[in-house]
Amino acid sequence: MPTGPQSLSTGLQVHSGPRGGGGRRAWRVWEAVPPPPAPGITWCRPHHASMPQPALALSPAPCGAESGVPMASLSRALRVAATCPRRGRTRGLGLRALTGQAGPTAEKSVPYRRTLKEPQGPSTVARGPSQPLPSTAHVVVIGGGSLGCQTLYHLAKLGVSGAVLLERERLTSGTTWHTAGLLWQLRPSDVEVELLAHTRRVVSHDLEEETGLHTGWIQNGGLFIASNRQRLDEYKRLMSLGKAYGVESHVLSPAETKALYPLMNVDDLYGTLYVPHDGTMDPAGTCTALTRAAAARGAQVIENCPVTGIRVRTDDFGVRRVAAVETEHGSIQTPCVVNCAGVWASAVGRMAGVKVPLVAMHHAYVVTERIEGIQNMPNVRDHDASVYLRLQGDALSVGGYETNPIFWEEVSDKFAFGLFDLDWDVFTQHIEGAINRVPVLEKTGVKSTVCGPESFTPDHKPLMGEAPELRGFFLGCGFNSAGMMLGGGCGQELAHWIVHGRPEKDMYSYDIRRFHHLLTDHRRWIRERSHESYAKNYSVVFPHDEPLAGRNMRTDPLHEELLARGCVFQERQGWERPGWFTPKGTAPVLRYDYYGAYGNRMHEDHAYGRLLGDEYTFDFPPHHDVIKKECLACRGAAAVFNMSYFGKFYLVGLDARKAADWLFSADVSRPPGSTVYTCMLNHRGGTESDLTVSRLAPGPQASALAPAFEGDGYYLAVGGAVAQHNWSHISTVLQDQKFRCQLIDSSEDLGLISIQGPASRAILQEVLDADLSNEAFPFSTHKLVRASGHLVRAMRLSFVGELGWELHVPKPACVPVYRAVMAAGTKHGLVNAGYRAIDSLSIEKGYRHWHADLRPDDSPLEAGLAFTCKLKSAVPFLGREALEKQRSEGLRRRLVCFTVDEKVPMFGLEAIWRNGQVVGHVRRADFGFAVDKTLAYGYIRDPSGQSVSLDFVKSGDYALERMGVTYPARAHLKSPFDPDNKRVKGIY
Repeated sequence: MPTGPQSLSTGLQVHSGPRGGGGRRAWRVWEAVPPPPAPGITWCRPHHASMPQPALALSPAPCGAESGVPMASLSRALRVAATCPRRGRTRGLGLRALTGQAGPTAEKSVPYRRTLKEPQGPSTVARGPSQPLPSTAHVVVIGGGSLGCQTLYHLAKLGVSGAVLLERERLTSGTTWHTAGLLWQLRPSDVEVELLAHTRRVVSHDLEEETGLHTGWIQNGGLFIASNRQRLDEYKRLMSLGKAYGVESHVLSPAETKALYPLMNVDDLYGTLYVPHDGTMDPAGTCTALTRAAAARGAQVIENCPVTGIRVRTDDFGVRRVAAVETEHGSIQTPCVVNCAGVWASAVGRMAGVKVPLVAMHHAYVVTERIEGIQNMPNVRDHDASVYLRLQGDALSVGGYETNPIFWEEVSDKFAFGLFDLDWDVFTQHIEGAINRVPVLEKTGVKSTVCGPESFTPDHKPLMGEAPELRGFFLGCGFNSAGMMLGGGCGQELAHWIVHGRPEKDMYSYDIRRFHHLLTDHRRWIRERSHESYAKNYSVVFPHDEPLAGRNMRTDPLHEELLARGCVFQERQGWERPGWFTPKGTAPVLRYDYYGAYGNRMHEDHAYGRLLGDEYTFDFPPHHDVIKKECLACRGAAAVFNMSYFGKFYLVGLDARKAADWLFSADVSRPPGSTVYTCMLNHRGGTESDLTVSRLAPGPQASALAPAFEGDGYYLAVGGAVAQHNWSHISTVLQDQKFRCQLIDSSEDLGLISIQGPASRAILQEVLDADLSNEAFPFSTHKLVRASGHLVRAMRLSFVGELGWELHVPKPACVPVYRAVMAAGTKHGLVNAGYRAIDSLSIEKGYRHWHADLRPDDSPLEAGLAFTCKLKSAVPFLGREALEKQRSEGLRRRLVCFTVDEKVPMFGLEAIWRNGQVVGHVRRADFGFAVDKTLAYGYIRDPSGQSVSLDFVKSGDYALERMGVTYPARAHLKSPFDPDNKRVKGIY
């Protein structure tokens, strides 16, 4: 039996007894275990991987026995797991019974080196806070993990001296202490690349300079493995994006990879992406340095102080606000709480009546014995094998993401520095990939196993920002095993959020307000989506992928009607919306099958899955020509779009006009019957939304199309994917400004059918009882009319650059009105079309999409939307001062349209070159079928730091880099399609 050097003088101890297996034989691990700790001494993870650890020995044990350190070599673990029968699958909701005990194992029952910690450890009976509690604090951060410490540090750097961090145990307890601490600089998101860059700067430079403490940062580089062409294409996309941010990376051939990493098997590789400045950090060292730096600026860190409650008050306007934090040792009055409690964030949220949509799962890795020749090798992510290999001194940590992770059903509030037994049935799949990639692992012993809890969210993005249910209650949790590497960037943004009311960067994808309130406590949706996010963590990020979990949560009245006509649906915040229409029959979305895990039968062959599989490409998909037909039908005849998932709000009341003047950048106080396209801004001049606002006439009686109200009234139509964000933004502004008005949500009560194209007037004239001529029904107006006998609100608007109308229809009338439109359109060539067509048609016309080419860190002036801002008037509005300053100083960046003659697909993240220099990256791209070109929009900067003038835009020689290849591009100051806007006026 292989045994390694002993680091401690110990005996050998057998772990827990057999757990099934029917008497079959397997290997049980015998672990070198130190004697029980003396008071004040606990088991903890070593700060440095090079510290010696006890080795293992093996003896026969019943199959299925588990322990903290189960196998002496990865190959033996693989063989044993292969011979063991799978355990029974029981639980409801498709979940298997948890292997092992319900809770964690005894604290630190792993062979980690014994180290001294605080004088009072968790084994001490009588404990108290590490220092007295203050009576008041400007901010209280709950949780001393990566996010809590980073948030405290950045709050202190912003000058918040009265900030307090409360940790129920000691810093890093819970999840942070056992994290792998990897940092990869390149992700398929420009915002995340920026966040990661800040984390790297903090841990590799700032903290050591400020405190003299080393964070454990090791820059050994990162290597992404590509075993197929699509994966290598994804890496090439990351490389191109990295050029826009100065991140050095190189695509290597298999031979070059072998030269860099001699122990690697490269026989099955297409190539790799090497990022030399990636690395790892030590959780304990990083958190210690963060809190030391924060304390030097007046912040307080109080350990051994569990939070027991959040006291809430209701102000004079009925708004719930944070009042105090209650603990076992007293209370702290504060107007602001930050929930950085990780796996326990849901429990902290419940104390305040705040829903926190995350789940806890087991996440594991094993640490090998010494490997000759592994020193100084880069960390490895083999995404296709769903495994990572982290350099740990002269050994490797091996972990990954599986399709059958174990849910931690009952999260214990007593858990601190404990671990779970590793389930080798679950973990075995990672061994295969690891041995294939680094064959020497087949004969390498396992020094220790680490299986701890991590929190995961429905879209694999963190939960941040102010909770919509409670003012002053902020979230910084749900980091999906990425809390260390995203912590610095997110801690900085969260601190700005708290101090200045908004983050500096576009954090919408992380904002808790992205989720509709109907979903944030929906158990099935959260569980299914979080499982899929975990299982697909290493999947290729394709531009048009869709989830299979949590589907059919919110459907509109036309769902079955459109499904029967071949609609292939997309999912946005629970809504099923039309993506495109297949001519090959129906494609329903089936019940989630958990990818065959937990005893579920995997759907072997179904239409939606096949069509979604066709999207897994960075080329044009097979149905590219189907979407082309929808687009060209809209340009040549007419198309009907079901947009019922749109958010539909009423803003009414005595102060509604004051509120509208302040909220909306455009002048919306026009006569009733007018409709205005406008933006909503934040105080920094960034764009929180673009939407249409229609002025209503007051009335004493409510109807399905308008509430009863006194004063002024407005009807708001916003994109359905961002409806909750809009609702929350408006509500916050109304509360802050104390406007006396109501915001009413009618999204579920109304459908929205849009008919666009040259034939739209002729079609609708047969359905509506109104004159649709230019004189009687001009552009940007709305009327109540009857459609096939049903009262609807008709608006003359276009989001694709054509003559067209929107019909806002009461829910019961949606199907008859839709059928009447389709019947009238038969002789005019009317077709159904979906959002894939809208994406193409709108970019072709130059219309913006919020959160693509228009985000909270983009101003309307930068985005070419100055016409939406009432700067020529004297009316104040939110963000006006920032816009005026920006206008006077000149624009430092500008959104530019590009066309590429060569027919290549682009999706965003491509680097923009001007005169041989990278000046930005593409935010949004698609193919325009009428102009027969690829179109792309991106913000460009002047490398000299000067303002970006129109002359600067016009004078450049441009190219767009796609997957490492540059394509000549032409810049446009106006939309290349119908630049004079004749078509929306009905001039063809």
